[in-house]
Amino acid sequence: MTSNDTLHDIRDDRHFRIPLPDGTILSARLWCPVDADETPVPAILEYLPYRKSDGTAERDAGMHPWFAQRGYACLRVDRRGCGESEGLFDDEYSEQELQDGEDIIAWIAAQDWCTGAVGMQGISWGGFNSLQLAARAPEALKAVVTIGSTTDRYADDVHYKGGLQHTDNTGWAATVLSWFSTPPDPALVGDDWRDIWLRRLEETPPLARIWAEHNTRDAYWKHGSVCEDYGSIKAAVLALGGLHDGYRNTMRYLVENLSAPVKGIVGPWGHKYPHVSNIGPSIGYLQEALRWWDRWLKGIGTGVENDPAWRAYVMDSARPDPSADHRDGRWIAEPTLPEPNVSRERLVLGAGLAGDLPRVQPADLRHGEQCGEFFTFGFGAGELPGDQMPDDARAACFDADARDTDVDILGRPRVRLRLSADRPRAQLVVRLCDLRPDGTSMLITMGLLDLRNRDGFETKADLTPGETVEVILDLDETAYRLPAGHRLRLAVAGSYWPYVWPEPECATLTVVAGDLDLPLRTRLAQENEFDFPLPVSAPARKTRELRKAWSRKHHEIDFDTGRTTLVISADHGRIEDLETGLVTGSAVTETYSIDPGNPAKVDVLIEWDREFGRGDWFVSTRARTRVSGCSDSYDITQRLVAKEGETEVFARDWKYCVAR
Repeated sequence: MTSNDTLHDIRDDRHFRIPLPDGTILSARLWCPVDADETPVPAILEYLPYRKSDGTAERDAGMHPWFAQRGYACLRVDRRGCGESEGLFDDEYSEQELQDGEDIIAWIAAQDWCTGAVGMQGISWGGFNSLQLAARAPEALKAVVTIGSTTDRYADDVHYKGGLQHTDNTGWAATVLSWFSTPPDPALVGDDWRDIWLRRLEETPPLARIWAEHNTRDAYWKHGSVCEDYGSIKAAVLALGGLHDGYRNTMRYLVENLSAPVKGIVGPWGHKYPHVSNIGPSIGYLQEALRWWDRWLKGIGTGVENDPAWRAYVMDSARPDPSADHRDGRWIAEPTLPEPNVSRERLVLGAGLAGDLPRVQPADLRHGEQCGEFFTFGFGAGELPGDQMPDDARAACFDADARDTDVDILGRPRVRLRLSADRPRAQLVVRLCDLRPDGTSMLITMGLLDLRNRDGFETKADLTPGETVEVILDLDETAYRLPAGHRLRLAVAGSYWPYVWPEPECATLTVVAGDLDLPLRTRLAQENEFDFPLPVSAPARKTRELRKAWSRKHHEIDFDTGRTTLVISADHGRIEDLETGLVTGSAVTETYSIDPGNPAKVDVLIEWDREFGRGDWFVSTRARTRVSGCSDSYDITQRLVAKEGETEVFARDWKYCVAR
């Protein structure tokens, strides 16, 4: 039983004001039953910086009214300094943000229309701060649904992975600079909109510098990393994520470590809510979340506590397609983690994984051209990994014999290697691939490690050139069916551009020995072991397309210099909201350039354009971020220009030099 047996008439307040203890007013959009003042309901909070009036309006329209009709007060709150909320933005997941979150939850719980029970949901930023607030254990927060998030902000996030700095660390800083450069809606905040806007622009925080400066797992990254104390989380947690997203490991970490009620669902999705994923099959996320809310916020016996601890979509082998929008496969269910139906198979390099040892592998800075993107939003520019054969040719490969029967790989393969490097700084990149009979190589999963972090992420310890060390690397979570007749390939390399920044000097790796510890699941059925309902949605936002969206990606090689360049361009279109009259548009160009003969000379340039207006009123911003590598530093330059109509009202340049 769930609360969707009776549908409520609801009200919709676009500028619902929430006072904080320091007097700051945050702006929310509230959907709730019209009779909630007489018959209180639980609340569901989504707390983000992404501008509820335009940034998330599309997906909000499909979700929050649906829950509200089923007896919930749903609040989409813009965090301090964003959208129509007062104050200034400082940083992601800052102490100010999380304290405000606690105050929001307490304020909601105390309202006459709320029963006192509050849940939080969110993807990405909202998935992060939902977990982080659960770790602070506010009394009213009873349940959380987290999607596309992490438990470790340093070792497994968009900034760093395995101690290596993502190029997305730069991309994300560029995106944030652009996202928060547009003003509040004058129709909601009144004549003060321009003063608010200009003050925000003046107080823009230097996130590109801050994130590059913190290159070890210090107190900055430990703040907000719930892995520091899983036991602090008391709320019931439903964790979901996609195997084509950058955040693949969170669900297992939470299910294996929380003492609070917890369930994990792993699908084939990209960086999207599971009912609107760009990669299918999608599932009925709203119905699944409603079962969670009804049980933990209303006390209705929905049976979620008896659901399997782990549900995963085992993807079939497929020909690599960077623009794939569907993966064939089936759903499996495990009652607990570790999975009782999973055993480990050990394949030894040089034996079960054939290949000569020792193997000397110079770094090849073109290794990684088929890597795909960390964030897979479905913008259409081929975001997924391509055929791995070109990258395999630039790596040390160890191949297994063809399988006699189908096997399901479920979990995190573990690689142990004994190796040395000829430089004090070196990277380790390990890919596990499916060698298909059609001659293609399909990426199953991969792992990254700064070899200076071989003993942990607290500090970086240089290697002694030529000295053999032992390294253990857990690859990312996967659920993959390897058919009979296919072979596994383990590929080892020393760089992964443009996924991560290279070292200023290329290191040659010498692999002496190693093995692959493979988690294989006993197949219990040929069909789905668990079925989800099909996706549903509230009515879509009413909009008019004024400019069509498009995207493209291409590689360029300068045959005179050898320099390679990747250019990703996307115009997200121009849209008019027919209910509010707001017109919004955005476009971005990302350029990643490297000289394979001089890895210190790397260049990333990201340019964002945004527009925002209504009728005769129109504003626009251009945000330009460039990071150039040097032998011992990163040179960071940013420029932000804002216009009202054709008049420039703000311009600022930033320049930093950050040690590598």
